Parts: sequence; structure tokens; C-alpha cells
Amino acid sequence: MPDSFFASTKNRKRKRSVSTAEGARGAKKILRKGKSSSQDTKLTNASARRGVRGAVDEELNSDRTDSEDGGIDDIDLRADVQPETSGDEDEDETPAEKRLRLAKLYLESVKDGLAEGEFDAAEIDRELISERLRQDVLEHSGKVHLFVADFYDFTSTSPLRCRGHRFSVTSAVASDDAKFLYTSGKEGTINKWSLQSGKKIATFYKQRVSKGKEKALPQDIQGHTDEILSLAVSSDGRYLASGSKDRRVGVWDVEKDEWVKGFGGHKDSVSSVAFRKGTQQLYTGSFDRTVKLFDLSVMGYVETLFGHQDSILCLDALRGETAVTAGARDRTIRFWKIADESQLVFRGGGKSAIRELLEGGVFEGHEDEEHVNGVEIDGPKSNKGKERMKERKYAEGSIECVAMIDETTFVSGGDTGSICLWNTQKKKPVYTQTLCHGFHEIQSSTEGLVRTPRWITAMASLRYSDMFVSGSWDGEVRFWKLDQKLRSFSLVGSIPAPGVVNSLQLLVLPKGALDNASWREKEQLPPTKSSVQPALLVVGLGQEHRLGRWLSVKGEGVANATTVHIIYPRT
Repeated sequence: MPDSFFASTKNRKRKRSVSTAEGARGAKKILRKGKSSSQDTKLTNASARRGVRGAVDEELNSDRTDSEDGGIDDIDLRADVQPETSGDEDEDETPAEKRLRLAKLYLESVKDGLAEGEFDAAEIDRELISERLRQDVLEHSGKVHLFVADFYDFTSTSPLRCRGHRFSVTSAVASDDAKFLYTSGKEGTINKWSLQSGKKIATFYKQRVSKGKEKALPQDIQGHTDEILSLAVSSDGRYLASGSKDRRVGVWDVEKDEWVKGFGGHKDSVSSVAFRKGTQQLYTGSFDRTVKLFDLSVMGYVETLFGHQDSILCLDALRGETAVTAGARDRTIRFWKIADESQLVFRGGGKSAIRELLEGGVFEGHEDEEHVNGVEIDGPKSNKGKERMKERKYAEGSIECVAMIDETTFVSGGDTGSICLWNTQKKKPVYTQTLCHGFHEIQSSTEGLVRTPRWITAMASLRYSDMFVSGSWDGEVRFWKLDQKLRSFSLVGSIPAPGVVNSLQLLVLPKGALDNASWREKEQLPPTKSSVQPALLVVGLGQEHRLGRWLSVKGEGVANATTVHIIYPRT
């Protein structure tokens, strides 16, 4: 028989209106006969024997159970009381009350997700919860919201130096929690490092393929068989993706330090890989001019994107279902909208030398200087200074790298040493800074001193902030700051980086991470009351460029290594 408490409100009120008088008289009789609970049970049975109706008796007992503490006057209030701890919806709940209830549930879930015992309640309420809510809203907005470039001190620090590759380091990435570092080299190996101790803890070696009749199938090979060009770590730190010259995309489970799967499909070297932030969706770019999308949650292939007319050298992605790629000598940057199955094409590079000459004399004063295809030659008649050289325009022949600032803003670097700032609302660069890393000078016996711009070999941004970095082979990694309106940028600092910069990564150091690192000096710890977290910069260096051997840099301090710098806020 169903309990009368769970009956509808109308039926309950109707029953109460009929039996209120009889219930009150029965209650008075019971209260006169005893006070103890055992006497109440006897009187209840006695009243049943006297012929009181079953419905009245049932209602009386249920009312007495809920009113033992509050008295007999609380009987009529029981039907209107709703449990406050329940997460179920109420029929009479207003939209404002519903939003308040859901907000309370969200705050409770945030508190449950935080480590217990590490923070007091006041700190959780004031700092952690409010910061979590603010970050969630700002990150999902997809816009720049961290204006922190002015707060960092770019003076020289004591970095962690990891040397474990025979040849040039092609890629170096750290996990988001700053616990592990992964590096790859031209010899085909991947090293896993602990950022706490600075020591190597695992190595994934290059696999040798037997030739002849017993040649192994690609799906049976547990690793890469050629040089590794790019690495990427998922946001949860579980998977490591690698792109190689063997035309495969490798997936590693770094928690177990083992090979998971190798994806084929690309017809040429896989030059760049990137995870979509907060997900296990993987984007890959290749020399075969295509972009492929994989979903590692099901370990499956999703789709292929076409459009570039030359090799894809670099790829980047953020939280949204978008990606941006650099197309080398097709001189285009393509912004891919995955959900809409469309793309935006941004054409970079200057005009050809002939067109520039026809449209208005870019070679003004050419009787003293020659300027052909981005190469400037100073002959015996040239008496011009460096300021004149910096004003020259160079025809960009290749776009080498690209990095996303937010969901609509990105920067690119090319072989003329120029860095361009782009926005998805405009087809032309919003701002261009020329000769960002100076000239590479070669003394020729026949032509004299030949100057060519150092091209941009790597770029990275601090996600959703006003700061990004660029690298070349001039011995420095340079920090750039965007203005408030994202219309221009300027140089704010640099750190030494001897060799060719093949890889860059810039991320916010989590609170409390690396405080106990053995290589970190105690006096370098940030001030406790600083509102800006330190940044972690990972630089992959080599004596050669990651894609070839046409450039070789040798000198003091140049080595095939990875350096990890902590950029502290100013005190």
C-alpha cells in the first residue's frame, strides 16, 4: 500500500479536510493516556480495537512520527516542507531559484575537486573558487585576457639543461602540470625527463626494420623507423603524439611508457602535430599538403583537410574546433574551421621584386646597393648604414612557423625574418615587424659581404595572453608584447639560446609546481603575494635545422640540448 506522504497534494489536502476533527479527537485521547513511547504504541493498538477507521489511524501514526520533536502543531506543516539538500527540481521553483540552486551545486563540486586539508575554507571561497570561475569563463570566451608581459623579468636565469640526443633536438614539449619533459632528436629517439630532478627516466628508441622477405608490416612496428620531427602532449598528460619522417603518427601512453598505436594515411613526412586543448583530438600536418584529424578517445581517424599547395611546416590549435597551418612556399596561412568544414586563406609574403619595381621604385638608390630575392650585397660603392638596411623590403618566399594567440588572433614568421600579426577579420597582416633576428653575414671573395635575413625558425605564445616568443640562430630567444588592442607588438626582452632554435613552448607554471626542484635555486622563488604566476619556457636547440642540413651553427656553447627556463615576475 503506498504511503500517504507520497500522495499528490490535492489528495492529501482533501483527506485532511475530512478527518481533521476525528484525528484531533483521537490525538487528545492518546495524549491523555500516557507519555512514554511504549504507552503510545499500546494506546494506538487500543484505539484500533475500539473501531477507529484504518485511514484515520494511518494518518495519525505518520503525523506522530514527524511531530515527536515539534509538538502536535507541526502536523499540518509537514506537507509543505521540502528537503533543502535535494538536487531535484520543484514544481513551484522559479527560474531565479533554479539558477541559484545549480550555482550552489557547481560550487560544491568545485570544493570537492580541490584537495582536502591543503587550504582553509576562507582561502577556498575567496581565491580558488572565484579564480576557477573566472578562468572558466575567460578561456571559453576564446579571447586574450592575460596582460602579463609587463610583469615578467627577462634577465638571465639558471636554466635546466638536458642533453641526451646525439643529433639536433627537433622538438621539446612539457606537460601542462610541469612534471615531465619530452624531447626528440634527429637520431629517431624520444627521451622522457623529470622536471623535478632534471634526470632522464625513459627512452623510446628508433626501431630497425628488417629488409627482404621477412619485412615487417607498418602496423606491427612498435615505434618510429626514421627521424622524429614533432611532439605534442595531451592536456591530461596521458598521451604523447609524435610525427616522423616514416609518414606515421605515433601515439604513446606516457603513464605506462609504452607504444599505443601508429596512424598511417599521410603520403609524406609528418612535420607537425598538435592537440586541441582540453580534449584528445589530434591535428597533424604533413609534407603531403594535408591536415588530418584523429580522435584518441576512440583511437580512430576522423577526416582529412585539403587546401595547401606546398608542404605544411607548422600547425597550432587551441580550445576551439579550429586550427591554423603554415604552408611554406605557397606563402599562405590557412585557418581551418572544422565544424563548418571551411577554411580562411591568408596570403603572406611581400610582392615579387619585379612588381615592386614596377609599382613605385622599391629600389630607390639602387646604384649603391643591390637587392635581389631577399639578399643584400654591399659592394665597394656602398656607404649606407644599418638603418638604411632595416628599411629595405624583402620578398617573403616561405612561411615557416605560426602560433595562435587566441581563437581569432595569430602570428607567423617567415624566411625574411619578419613576424606578422593576423586577425581572422582581415586578409592582410594587422602589423608586420621586419628583421626580427637581424642579418646572417657571409664574406664572399667575389661579391664582398653578403647579408641575408635570419628567418624565423620557431614561435610559441603564452595562451590567451599578450606575450609570445620567437627564435632563430642569432643566439637569442626574443620575447614580444602585444598592445592592448592587439594591433601591434614590440620587443620586451630576450634570453640566450646558442644554436638553432628548432622548438619553443611557453606555458604558465602551475601554482606550487617545481618549488622543490633540485635544479631550481631557492632565491629564485617568486614572491608569495604576486598575482602573476611564473612562466615556463622550453627551448629545443641543435647545431642544424630540424628539417635539413643546409644550415650548421658551431661555436662556444652550441650543443644539441634542451633548456628549460622559469620566467619570474618582477618583485
